[in-house]
Amino acid sequence: MTGPANDADTVRARVRERYAAQARNGAPVPEGSASSSCCGNSGGSCCDAGSQSLALGYSATDLNALPQGADLGLGCGTPGAFADLRPGEIVVDLGSGAGIDCFIAAHRVGRSGRVIGIDMTPEMLARARDLAKTSGELPVEFRLGEIEHLPVADASVDVVLSNCVINLVVDKAQVYREAFRILRPGGRIALADVVATRPIPAAMRADPDRWCSCSSGAITSSEVSALLSSAGFADISIEIPSAGGSPESLQGQDEIGVVAAAVRARKPERN
Repeated sequence: MTGPANDADTVRARVRERYAAQARNGAPVPEGSASSSCCGNSGGSCCDAGSQSLALGYSATDLNALPQGADLGLGCGTPGAFADLRPGEIVVDLGSGAGIDCFIAAHRVGRSGRVIGIDMTPEMLARARDLAKTSGELPVEFRLGEIEHLPVADASVDVVLSNCVINLVVDKAQVYREAFRILRPGGRIALADVVATRPIPAAMRADPDRWCSCSSGAITSSEVSALLSSAGFADISIEIPSAGGSPESLQGQDEIGVVAAAVRARKPERN
């Protein structure tokens, strides 16, 4: 890879390369691989997709209803669990991968609603679309695009979800501005992501493997809150687990102080 690890184009290319490998393999890549993901570096059973997702809080009922192959064990939380999804709502998932959160959300919103997954990796998109064909008549679709430039109309969405993706982007402020743009007044976000509990050393920031494995691209909760506020969001809430409460998938990243967080915010009814 050429260019610094925090160069947007460089990071985007590396992330696309890694998640293309995930899509082709159909399972998290073994520890130490150049294509490791949010599964972290702890190895062992944490990288089994099913047990990983159960540990994160997905219900067995939700997981059993998924098309086989939609759960790659790549997340750091369960955004649908705190999104308060309702029948008839339109939902967009940023960095939807193989579609786990999209398929679960589609069951929540029902046939009167719609779920749109956005992913920049063609291999992931193809995998998700193939799985959608086996999912019956769920109201879900998948679009190719970057989450910094969403292929979604202004003020057309009720809820924006994301699961362990925004930390991978260099220009996080642009992601939040785009989420704000596509939400209707009163719309909301529910994001599972990783945040830094202390400053991350510059050498780790510059390490492309750390950045692209959901660790050194993280920012602090106060920085996340400031970016959301600057984008126009209100009612911002960021919940971080107590010490030792990180999912097993992130325990290998404890050395740099990265933990999972649940982020909520709302677009005001009037701008």
